[in-house]
Amino acid sequence: MKTKLKNRKPPYVPNLDTLKEVVLYGVEKGGDRKQFVFYNFENEVETKSYNQVFHDLKGLGQMLYGRGLKGKKIAVLSENSYYWIACYYSIITGDNVCIPLDPKLPDDEIVELMVRSGCDAIYYSNDFVKTVEMMKADDNVKITEYIKIEDFYSLIDEGYKRLENGEECYLEDKIDPDSLAFIVYTSGTTGKSKGVMLSQKNVASDACASCSTMIAGHAIGFLPLHHTFSWVGALFSCYLMSEWGFVCRSLKDIQKDMAEYHPQNFSGVPLAVETVYKKIWHTAKRNKKEEVLKKGLKISKFLMKLGIDARRKIFSEIIDNLGGELEMIICGGAYLDEKYERGMYDFGIQIVNGYGITECSPAVTCNRLDNFKFGSAGLPLPCNEIKIADPDEDGVGEILVKGTNVMLGYYDDEEATKEAFDGEWFKTGDYGYIDEDGFLFFKGRKKNLIVLSNGKNVSPEEIEDKLSSIDYVKEVVVYEENGFITGEFFLDTQRVPDAKDRIKDDVNEINKKMPHYKQVTVVKTRDEEFPKTTTLKILRNYK
Repeated sequence: MKTKLKNRKPPYVPNLDTLKEVVLYGVEKGGDRKQFVFYNFENEVETKSYNQVFHDLKGLGQMLYGRGLKGKKIAVLSENSYYWIACYYSIITGDNVCIPLDPKLPDDEIVELMVRSGCDAIYYSNDFVKTVEMMKADDNVKITEYIKIEDFYSLIDEGYKRLENGEECYLEDKIDPDSLAFIVYTSGTTGKSKGVMLSQKNVASDACASCSTMIAGHAIGFLPLHHTFSWVGALFSCYLMSEWGFVCRSLKDIQKDMAEYHPQNFSGVPLAVETVYKKIWHTAKRNKKEEVLKKGLKISKFLMKLGIDARRKIFSEIIDNLGGELEMIICGGAYLDEKYERGMYDFGIQIVNGYGITECSPAVTCNRLDNFKFGSAGLPLPCNEIKIADPDEDGVGEILVKGTNVMLGYYDDEEATKEAFDGEWFKTGDYGYIDEDGFLFFKGRKKNLIVLSNGKNVSPEEIEDKLSSIDYVKEVVVYEENGFITGEFFLDTQRVPDAKDRIKDDVNEINKKMPHYKQVTVVKTRDEEFPKTTTLKILRNYK
């Protein structure tokens, strides 16, 4: 049961310039090997090989061209499914622009995005018939083709009939690597979403660079498919690494899905890592095995010092509860306290922490399995460079990125595009520092920084992560109010009835471990969870 990660090397990944090249490369390597396992329209589990997926996307792509949609903007509106994936592939393997929509947005916001983007066509599922009717009723929406995903196989047949009738295969169309491939609308926590324009080269280079540094096996996928993180972590990595994945339908089924499909890895945001780690300890406490777990950790760490890695044997029960084969979790999207990274590592599961942003396709840095630092976001990917602008006395400043993965700009917003760049360098709006070995340490969002009267900059995300280690804290937001650092908490009073009475004392214990200027001096509690974006990030301007 010893982890095999250290004995494996990343696969050879060529430098490919377009996503069509990525797909064709993967199909040639994958062939009849399985690529996706998923629930089909009949609610039955189905498996498709690389060749079968290619058959589907080729038929759909030909259908789009046959309907006169070459060079057009085509949206996808659906919950996670294999059918979403195939529709997405059919757009990006041709000379088209894909607009992946967040299915959790309110109907009126989705319609507004269709107006703002000038979208020409849309794939949609039955769940969004009402939304589509709103689009059809809005004179400002210019969509000419409404394509129902439930007609999936008849759409594929249409494409192949067009080929039989002598139409030139859309796959023979030459794709310009620098052409616009995506308009991705960000789900920010403080303002109106912007349309990030990504080229074929942007996303292809980022996927190739990411996979060239990584080792992977079979996975389960539950990240929203409209997110760029899931593209690199699943939709293109499967082609570049010839590994299969199970398409999860819902987060509530994740435990069952892990037991059924035994993933070697999955990609997730820090909340997923924190949830897994806390559940391990809560389960041990509930089963009165907390002291046994602590003793096991002491023994394991002692053996590690002797060069003996027995983690997965000692903690086999934990590993088995996570499917039995889980070796690593690829993590990104927000700040992760190294407590969780170290904690999972001690159980024999490596957290591969990284940093990314939609405007960079999205991955910028990541730790390597054989070269990592706890608490860091890793080293730059081969496709980009990073630097810190105007660092303070601690080396902390805004993270700037330059490389082939950096966006073309914001759609129909020259002013915002101009403000986002300093020459060739993209200004991320995130703060961090680079250590002497080149590792990036993320400190928080620039727009969230608390600037104290003494000139010190304080990252609320860093403090929030420390405070969230209190086991009955469900959610916390840190902000400045009247010159004081304030912590506002949503607590688990059902499990810990006296949580509101205990929170001040527990906050003070954490304060003792932090510099004076970072200490929380005002503590507030609330009876409801914080309002959130569709990606479950807390809205900071919720008041």
